[in-house]
Amino acid sequence: MRIVGGRHKGRPIRAPEGEGVRPTRGLPRESLFNILTHGRFAADGNPLADARVLDAFAGSGANGLEALSRGAAEAIFIETQAAAVSALRQNLQTLGEQANATIVQADVLHPPRATRACHVAVLDPPYGQGLGPPALRALAEQGWLAESALVAVELLKTEDLTPPAGFEELDTRTYGKSKIVFLSYAASGA
Repeated sequence: MRIVGGRHKGRPIRAPEGEGVRPTRGLPRESLFNILTHGRFAADGNPLADARVLDAFAGSGANGLEALSRGAAEAIFIETQAAAVSALRQNLQTLGEQANATIVQADVLHPPRATRACHVAVLDPPYGQGLGPPALRALAEQGWLAESALVAVELLKTEDLTPPAGFEELDTRTYGKSKIVFLSYAASGA
């Protein structure tokens, strides 16, 4: 796996051993971040520029690392598996991004209270388990999402995502067997 854009473009990142983690493949990740930085969500400027980004179900941290590579000021990674956290720590060290990152080893469905809200969030839950809506609710309830946060959720193409209260679907893109659903969050709508 490699970073696909920004200042770390082409640099390798490590995926954890085992089958418990499914890293976002290059094409969907590249498409996701191109949409964020150059598509309709960038009409008023790059939403990643100087943003605090949440990478939930982080695994290797590919999404948060990609965000840092493309201008995010900080990435917060939530991951529960020890092997994934170990790989993530190595990736942060390899890219020299430790000072711009926080790792929270916790279950995304039961996260601790946030110390600061994120402007952009990327969720990559295990496919086919219906974890998107409960994860969105839990993150919102614990203060992880700023008002008007832009949220992207990667799912299996055949999975449905009914946005919980406070979330509005903005767009959906399909890439092979996966899809990415873009949402906005309004705390007042929750």
